[in-house]
Amino acid sequence: MFEDLFYQRLAKLRMEKGVSARDMSLSIGQSAGYINALENRNGFPSMQVFFYICEYLGVTPSEFFDEGNEHPTEFQELIEDLSALDPECLKNVKAIIKSLKK
Repeated sequence: MFEDLFYQRLAKLRMEKGVSARDMSLSIGQSAGYINALENRNGFPSMQVFFYICEYLGVTPSEFFDEGNEHPTEFQELIEDLSALDPECLKNVKAIIKSLKK
């Protein structure tokens, strides 16, 4: 179960970032075909490499495995932006979101 989730999330998050498997492999210090091999279900990364993968993708390990969070990098960015708002602006943003959900 978690194996399938790992492979699916890796491919999805990499594609959302808009990078090739080769570029990502080289960027995290691995051979050119490393990410492609992982996405083709050929093994798992070491814990250290998994942390490099998460850092490269801009997600925490928890966000990587959170199936309900389809866009973790966008949520992270939104939370950072929201935390900089004053209470009145935050209230307004909340109202806008509620309105959009209808």
